Parts: sequence; structure tokens; C-alpha cells
Amino acid sequence: MTQARSVPAGEVYERIAANVTRVVHGKPEVVRLAVAAMLSEGHLLIEDVPGVGKTTLARCLARSISGSWNRIQFTPDLLPGDITGVQIYHQNDNAFVFHPGAVFANVVLADEINRGTPKTQSALLEVMAERTVTVDAVRHEVPQPFLVVATQNPIDMGGTYRLPEAQLDRFLMRLPIGYPDLRAEMSVIMADSSGMEPDDLPAVVDIPTMIGAVSQVRAVEVSTGVIEYAATIAAATRQHPELRYGASPRGSIALVRAAKGLAATHGRPFVTPDDIKDVAHPVLEHRLILTTDAELARRTAGQIVDTVLAEVALPVMSAARV
Repeated sequence: MTQARSVPAGEVYERIAANVTRVVHGKPEVVRLAVAAMLSEGHLLIEDVPGVGKTTLARCLARSISGSWNRIQFTPDLLPGDITGVQIYHQNDNAFVFHPGAVFANVVLADEINRGTPKTQSALLEVMAERTVTVDAVRHEVPQPFLVVATQNPIDMGGTYRLPEAQLDRFLMRLPIGYPDLRAEMSVIMADSSGMEPDDLPAVVDIPTMIGAVSQVRAVEVSTGVIEYAATIAAATRQHPELRYGASPRGSIALVRAAKGLAATHGRPFVTPDDIKDVAHPVLEHRLILTTDAELARRTAGQIVDTVLAEVALPVMSAARV
């Protein structure tokens, strides 16, 4: 088992963020949230229109860690065995031998995940939840740490298969990237002209250091008041009249986990209510299912999260924890 190396989680974030922003320009908060998800041992879904850097961000995150990484290009003809692995009979040994699939890596890039068939998509469910793969009733553990970074395009729906709610719920966060501002777009153009690519990035964090940072995030303090605040937000979504389904208890757990990762990127050993608010959109939006009337009224999950955050009172924090 790999031994953890003690480097402050905030420093680990700074290393990865500085590395990623050599290629991904003008999106510091997106990078912060992405690294917070990694430190929280959560999977990440990057969703936006074509050409804004979804795959580039995913590749930069993978390149920044010295562990193994694999990229899976999802297509309709991709098979579950291509992801999980298969048992192959070796005649010389008179035995079946397990050949690991692409999911056996520290970072797995699932590019255009909604272009895979539902059967293939579901092959990721077990490994995302339990960090193990079962093939022919035999369980195989994937390397640690383990992170799935998936991308999907929400507007080009031809030949795609919508991710089921059960699988969406396995992603700690769903992040949009958005278009860059003028200066950031100029930086992107200049970086492209200079030939800087994700594959040119060096690894800046090794596996023992990453394991140590993850352990620090687990130990980040969360007060009872902050836990109650997160649970109240999740419960409020279940009672919202414009939602058929709100966030489950897994959603409230995800709120706290993501907030712990975010606090660590700021170098804090405790979570504040603002951390919960800052991760509420990427953690909750993909877990909410709107009513038909709300969809016809062109309401969005983001607007409903804004409403809930405005209605739920902030907890009172001690001066030492503000």
C-alpha cells in the first residue's frame, strides 16, 4: 500500500492549479472547484458547449498527477468489457486470466460519456461508487486514489444517451466552463500559437502526496451548525413546488464533502457556511428534477438553487470560525 506524504492540501491545490492554468486560461474558480472535487475523492462531470475546453481541463487535471491515467472515448459501439476488463482463457495455463480494462487507472477521462449506450454507461456505476469492479463474480480493486472525470455536450443530442439519474448522482460535482472573457480568450489564442498542450504539462503532485492531501481533507472540521445548514438546503429542495425530485441524503453528504475540499484549497482546516454556498450549484443542480410546468416556464435548476439558498438562513458562527 502506498504511504501518504504530508504536504499541506492548500499547497497541493496551488501546485495543480498553477499547472492547469498554464493551458486553461481565465477560469480560476472552475479550476479551484475541479481540484476541490479531486481532493474530496469525488468524481467530476464537466458539461458545456463544444470548444470551451472541457476535455482540455480534464486532460490537464490528469497530467498534473504522476499516477496512471486512461482516456475512454465513448461511442455507441463501446462495450462494457472495454471499460471494466474481461476474463480471457489462456490455453497454455488452462485457466481464465483477468485483463483489466481502461478503468484501472488513478484518473479516468470519460470523454463524451453520453455517446455511450446505457449498458456501457452502467459499467461505470459500481466502480464510481465502490472503487471496485466485479467480473464473473470476482471483485477487483482499482488503484487509489481513483477519480472519474467525464465530459458531455448538452446541446448536440443526436446519437447520445441521457445519463440516468442514478449515475448522475455518482458525480460529486457537475461543472460548466463557460466562454472566456476577451483577455482570457486572447491568452488561449496565444497559448495555442505557442504550442502549449495538456500533454506538455509535467506532473506536479505524486501519488503519496495526493493520498496525504486527501487524508487531510477528510479531517477538515465541520461544525454541527454547518452540517444542519447543508441538510436544511437539501431538505428544502425536496419540498420545492417546482421540483419533482430534490436532493437525496447523498446530495447533502456531497455538499459537505465538496465544501471540505473547497476549504482545503483555501488553506482552512474548517468549513464555513460560505463554502457550502459556493459548492451548492455544482453539487446540487444535476441532482434536481424539475416538474413539467417548471420546464415549460423555462425555469432552470440553477434558479431554484438560488431560491433555496436565499430562503435558508445562514447558521450563526463563532468569531474564530468566520
